[in-house]
Amino acid sequence: MAAAAGQLVVARTVILASADAALRERLRQSLAGMRWQVREAAGGAEAMELMERARPEALVVDSWLPDLEVGEFSGMVRLLYPALELLRVDGVLESGAARSPRRNELLHALREAQEEGTGVAGAIEPEPAPVARAIVRDIRAAVPTSGLADMVGTSEAMLELGRMIRLVAPRSTTVLIEGETGTGKEVVAKAVHRLSLRAAKSFTVLNCAAIPESLLEAELFGHTRGAFTGAVQSRTGRIEAAHGGTLFLDEIGEMPLALQAKMLRFLECGELQRVGDNEVMRVDVRVIAATHQELERRSKEGTFRLDLYHRLAVFPVEVPALRDRLSDVPALVEYILEGMGREQPRKRLSGPAMTKLMAYAWPGNVRELMHVLERGAILSGDSPEIGAEDIRFGRGR
Repeated sequence: MAAAAGQLVVARTVILASADAALRERLRQSLAGMRWQVREAAGGAEAMELMERARPEALVVDSWLPDLEVGEFSGMVRLLYPALELLRVDGVLESGAARSPRRNELLHALREAQEEGTGVAGAIEPEPAPVARAIVRDIRAAVPTSGLADMVGTSEAMLELGRMIRLVAPRSTTVLIEGETGTGKEVVAKAVHRLSLRAAKSFTVLNCAAIPESLLEAELFGHTRGAFTGAVQSRTGRIEAAHGGTLFLDEIGEMPLALQAKMLRFLECGELQRVGDNEVMRVDVRVIAATHQELERRSKEGTFRLDLYHRLAVFPVEVPALRDRLSDVPALVEYILEGMGREQPRKRLSGPAMTKLMAYAWPGNVRELMHVLERGAILSGDSPEIGAEDIRFGRGR
């Protein structure tokens, strides 16, 4: 409908999330005629980045995304943007669903796209409210409002961590994850990878502290046959194996100084040389590193290269200690017990036991909480409840 003379018409923003470029084009043409400002995303991670910047009124998401499971993605959107109009092209119809004028306009555009092409299968309707509520309920039980799988917590520190992850994930920026032992740094790295455009490719892990110094270079860069004693055949290194995907270097602070120089060169130019080989090859790898050490302090002491630290810490992320987010302990307990219940009878925690957990300082962080609950489940025997007497923090405690 044309606007009256002199009336200011403000365009509303809608994001179209679909890997089908033809479908996005048909929808864009239909919605542009209805005074919608259309932003396009080829996947879920790109859509999340757009939502951070554009703050749209509506999101139209295809029934399949190349990087994220649609149900999980929709649940994240519902939690983070509850006022957003969310429509899914999935052939599901619920009778009596409430409709707003905005939603009706979007539905009209979706039907036009269905009639003009074959990219939309089945009827096109808004996501059923009960289904959306079920998705939100499941996520609240397992990953309350962080919006990221396996990252549990509603504390301010966890919400900020989730926001940082969503901002950096769609890019190829190098990320340095810092935090105490047991805080879940690998969980954060996996979340960055899962929300990135590399999600369909490999997530390769190397713990720099778990491999002898003499073998670490060959493990990272690979080696040719006969490069050193015991090299009976050529081997692809972890960097090369991660081509197109993400390489997670855990405990990067344990990397020897001599190898740090070679790692810096790779980060700067994307080139690597297998041990014993003269050939240089280029690889496309996103690097995420993690450490529990203060690398900036170590660089001043001369035990870690300052230039490598700055190259790794393009986007530093701090994972909070559990003692700094004790309000998340109840949700973490439920999440951990739920996971344990997949292999053995589901246990619950008594009130006094929870009080005992909340009063503890957790030097071992979330990993220690997992061990304490597993120990409590064993000590509780056949009882369906873990009591305060079953909560033991270590020898004599």
